[in-house]
Amino acid sequence: MTRLTTLALCAGALLMAIPAQAAEFEVKMLNKGPDNQAMTFDPPFLKVQVGDTVKFVPTDKGHDAESIPGMVPDGATPFKGKLSQEISVTFDKPGLYGYRCVPHFGMGMVGLVEVGNNTSNLDASKQAKLPPLATKRMAALLDQAVKSTTAQTGSGNAVR
Repeated sequence: MTRLTTLALCAGALLMAIPAQAAEFEVKMLNKGPDNQAMTFDPPFLKVQVGDTVKFVPTDKGHDAESIPGMVPDGATPFKGKLSQEISVTFDKPGLYGYRCVPHFGMGMVGLVEVGNNTSNLDASKQAKLPPLATKRMAALLDQAVKSTTAQTGSGNAVR
């Protein structure tokens, strides 16, 4: 082998040994969203990769973020924030994570994180018991997850 080839192989091995940096995303908890929808998370739907972190920020006070029972992948740890306080959640299992603001759950304040382009717990998520307005909003978010996953895997149009 030439010295240049050896150097290239060593550099490639070094780059592969360096772990990919996880990303951090922010979700705002708002009384009114950019679309004038009352009691909302912004953005309400987020696609992340395994190892990424989402920081839920109470931009408007009186909100929290917690996972919805039945809407986390098997083996994943549920999360529960405190009222008017930030919470950072690192997602280590692929799948769908539904979450809510407990004080405004009945007003439809829900959101969805898709981790690792994986909707394997979609059916279980659809079975979760939610109030009527939350059910309507979550159905739209679950539909968005299915469409984005289909677009990414089916047509070659990447969605991040």
